[in-house]
Amino acid sequence: MLRDSFGRIIKNIRISVTQRCNFRCFYCHREGEENPSYCEMLPEEIERIVRVAASLGINEVKLTGGEPLLRDDIVEIVDRISRIPGINDISMTTNGFFLEDYADDLKRAGLMRVNVSLDTLDPEKFKMITGVDGHESVIRGIIKAVNADLKPVKVNMVILRGINEDEVSSMITFARDNNLILQIIEFERPRIDAVYQRYHIDIADIEDKIKKRAVKTTVRSMHHRRKYTLDDHTEVEFVRPMHNTDFCLHCSRIRLTSDGKLKPCLFKNDNLIDVLGPIRRGVDDNYLKDLFIEAVKRRRPYFYNNNLYLS
Repeated sequence: MLRDSFGRIIKNIRISVTQRCNFRCFYCHREGEENPSYCEMLPEEIERIVRVAASLGINEVKLTGGEPLLRDDIVEIVDRISRIPGINDISMTTNGFFLEDYADDLKRAGLMRVNVSLDTLDPEKFKMITGVDGHESVIRGIIKAVNADLKPVKVNMVILRGINEDEVSSMITFARDNNLILQIIEFERPRIDAVYQRYHIDIADIEDKIKKRAVKTTVRSMHHRRKYTLDDHTEVEFVRPMHNTDFCLHCSRIRLTSDGKLKPCLFKNDNLIDVLGPIRRGVDDNYLKDLFIEAVKRRRPYFYNNNLYLS
């Protein structure tokens, strides 16, 4: 079992399998990769890294991008990971554009659940946010994922000032009608810039309104996120990473960049550890285990240096 110097147990690895994407979302943080490389790990390399992670007690894998479904070997990647002893949860975050084509194959390969980014039900707003005409494809992909028995299917809605904060009720209805979980996300940015200042909005008021409607509140272990169950059984979850010491305090995740570097924190880029290079030089698994252990030692809560971290 991996535990960092702040007592946080690491049980989840979030793997970016590509930085390629067919969308051009203006708020994208690229999984914290400031200078993305288009070098990509091979399926067998991803499998080996996950095997090493599993041997150290990590049991959950989330695949992300870029857009993971742009890889024509994504089903193979899922299948390889699903066969690794100790891995009991495999999920994916996708923009959903290709999900209609892939949902059944991904389910058969071992994918258990999926998060689909969908910030709006308005096709014109969708095009403005993503830069593409793809709204209907994403809707079809979401419905296909539900029919493929991926459970749960979550819809990720990033709240953007002046664009979609008035759509929360309609998104809740969409989630209810299609047996989805709605995940409302506060716009995050590794740095404060003009885009963040223009579109960021504190979602506390939205959460308070949902909380008043809820018949049940669940605090998830992952980052202590709060999930509210409404009287019609619709579930609405809130993600508030920015300036949120509770988020850091309960973080159990380590990241793997698309070019094979262990990344201890989404918001930091000065403490990464290369694992793909050593793999391609022929190191053994014990060497890779030591790299994981060193990466975990480098984990420090993002807010620690600002004296905001609550221990």
